[in-house]
Amino acid sequence: KGHILTNNHVVSATENPTITVVFDDGTQKPATLVGKDVSYDLALLRADVGSRPPLVLGNSEQVVVGDLVIAIGAPLGLQGTVTTGIVSAKNRPVSAGDGTGNDSYMNAIQTDAAINPGNSGGPLVDARGQVIGVNSAIARSPGANGTSSSGNIGLGFAIPSNQAKRTAELLITKGVAEHP
Repeated sequence: KGHILTNNHVVSATENPTITVVFDDGTQKPATLVGKDVSYDLALLRADVGSRPPLVLGNSEQVVVGDLVIAIGAPLGLQGTVTTGIVSAKNRPVSAGDGTGNDSYMNAIQTDAAINPGNSGGPLVDARGQVIGVNSAIARSPGANGTSSSGNIGLGFAIPSNQAKRTAELLITKGVAEHP
């Protein structure tokens, strides 16, 4: 139905209320924001996807440490990039955000597939091509004088597909995501 899952921090990164989706063939389409959930760092968009087939959401509960995965995105602006790795941990508690009150918390799928700025919102797929997560965060190595550096250091995190699916369904049916 044209629904596209991505990260809240991706759609909130600009002051411009116009959202444009860029497809793998370079086609650009306007999108509307169906809803977002800051606490899980998820946003749901809707756009005219034409005849493009949807990606299949896999069951993230069936993922095991050691499974092969592929991270898809546009890291550092390099569109159509895929990187491979394995699931290196499950249910990793991750807090992501900029300290402005828009922090998100997730029990993430951890992977060593290269995830860099620009992979956010892209899918983490299993060996069958099913989406098992939404790429969301990267680890930062501590630097001197309280600074940190970001970029692939072998630890990336994705929101499990089962959580993303539950959140998307709530955003579609109720317009907001509810949490216990």
